[in-house]
Amino acid sequence: MKTTGLLILLAMGLITLTACGSNADSGATDNSEAVLSERSRDCADHAGSSYALVQDIQRALGFESDVSIEAEDSLCVLVSNNIPNHDFNDESARFATDVAEVGQSFEISRSPALAEQPTPLRQQTYDAVLLNGVPVDLLSAGCFQPEDPRADANGDVPAGCGIDSAWLLDPLGAGDFFGHDAHNAHTQPDGSYHYHGSPKALFDDSPGAEGSPVIGFAADGFPIYGSYFVDDEGSLRKALSGYSLKSGTRPESAEDPGGTYTGRYIQDFEFTDSGDLDACNGMSVDGQYGYYVTDSYPWILGCLSGTPDPSFEKGAPQ
Repeated sequence: MKTTGLLILLAMGLITLTACGSNADSGATDNSEAVLSERSRDCADHAGSSYALVQDIQRALGFESDVSIEAEDSLCVLVSNNIPNHDFNDESARFATDVAEVGQSFEISRSPALAEQPTPLRQQTYDAVLLNGVPVDLLSAGCFQPEDPRADANGDVPAGCGIDSAWLLDPLGAGDFFGHDAHNAHTQPDGSYHYHGSPKALFDDSPGAEGSPVIGFAADGFPIYGSYFVDDEGSLRKALSGYSLKSGTRPESAEDPGGTYTGRYIQDFEFTDSGDLDACNGMSVDGQYGYYVTDSYPWILGCLSGTPDPSFEKGAPQ
């Protein structure tokens, strides 16, 4: 819903706005449903304050997002109230908890560097934050655990599993198991909204001549672009993941789900270097490294090519 339509509903009393005041008179930019264009890998070039008037669709409840990016000598500080710049919780969603304003703060390096070894993703950290102030949290805590009383007909449970689980559910590969909305997002137990894949926002399928814009930054400081880039032949196209779905069937036992590899679990995939991107879902274009949103696993990030900042730890001091 665009800002104008939301204001009309507010005037008619059909929805409620939760924020006490508005940033509209503070000089902040209205970022409602914005499609970005800036491609700079320096977070300082994205500095500023923005807001958006959006709606929790199922609850018919209005929210105001609030994002601030301030540049310092070596880093940028992004502070938000965790509300996205687009409507959320559409009819396809089944959020376990209601979306709530949750203050979050992340420090983004202005000079990220590739590490000797990639850093695996962890369930205890956010993987990235997008420029609308919403974090990316790709791993689930659900897995194949048929002996658990919470297990569904497939033997899967929604929570309680560690990264070392033999069959960890991929949130987007598991269908609607995690109740995500049209933006591939849902909520943590505290109501914080987060993405498990493409936000279906901030970029579109009509990029500029150089490719998709920067839509956020990973925990290691490297930029995240939309899906499009210019390849070595000069063609503007979507970046392709280097992961492939395994062929054949999974082992079948008390500890293994059996069945054909479908992408339900992250172990259904293997890195085969079959696309444009490395194992972390990144590549260098014109000498600049960055990650790209893809239409298939790992969706945004497979690991971190640099060193993550401690501020991305869940529960880090704000």
